[in-house]
Amino acid sequence: MILQKNIEKVINKKLTINNKNMNEYGWACLMIAPTILGLIILNIWPLIQTCYLSFNKTSGFGANEWVGLANYQRMLFDPAVMHAVMNTLEYTAIAVPLGVIISLFVAVLLNAKIKGKTIYRTIYFLPMVSAPVAIAMVWRWLYSADYGLFNYLLSLVGISGVNWLTNPQVALFSIIIVGVWSTIGYNMVILLAGLQEIPKSLYEAAEIDGAGSIRQFFSITFPLISPTIFFVVVTTMISSLQVFEYIFMMIDKRNSAIESTQSLVYLFYKCSFITNDKGYGSAIAMLLLVIILIITVVQIKLQKKWVHYQ
Repeated sequence: MILQKNIEKVINKKLTINNKNMNEYGWACLMIAPTILGLIILNIWPLIQTCYLSFNKTSGFGANEWVGLANYQRMLFDPAVMHAVMNTLEYTAIAVPLGVIISLFVAVLLNAKIKGKTIYRTIYFLPMVSAPVAIAMVWRWLYSADYGLFNYLLSLVGISGVNWLTNPQVALFSIIIVGVWSTIGYNMVILLAGLQEIPKSLYEAAEIDGAGSIRQFFSITFPLISPTIFFVVVTTMISSLQVFEYIFMMIDKRNSAIESTQSLVYLFYKCSFITNDKGYGSAIAMLLLVIILIITVVQIKLQKKWVHYQ
């Protein structure tokens, strides 16, 4: 009799725990439902549609004709696609390291005890609250070969003006400067948050041992902030591979430098919405997705060699 009562108590206790867990799971699912629905509607479903369209040929009236791998075969022998891939990778290879290094340098400076650092932080973050279109228009004026500020400053020291946006050899680097400048604020805030999580006692102990600022940075700061740097590198890399706004707003379609600056996203836009070849444009978008996935996987594999988690 006593054994039976104990068994009943255990069963009732388990049922109570299970009911409580189910109730918590229900509330958890309810809370994340808007995010999951938004992810499905705005990300997953468009991805499925893009993948389907990449195997079709779209006519001028919106009708789709299944062509299988024809778009991908065409893409492999299209010099415009190969050129766009090289432009995208070149932009990313220069903009990401440069942007992360400058952001880390600014974050370290603004983490120090200096007067007015709150104002400086606000100034560096301002580009993030500005529309990319507005940023592109301002920089286009600065780069103007006729009345731009940069050429005016160069003329003061006797240097002839530079065709910042029309010279094919210079235009991509001009876009890179804008891209790096626009990402410093966001990356700086993320890195600054990571720097403030490092215990001050570690620096005090290092000073007692006679370690200088450079030794403290490479022995304490960099290892402890490496997870934050890894996050910044991954997000900046993905953003750089999708560069579009600055190229679209700053380089005219009739500009001779358009072929040396157009990215995969710009080529996707041109094929999908200008020539109305949405099937081929979708294939280009899927190529970009594969490139992003490969680079991200490589980064995740390599993080074990330099990222130190506490």
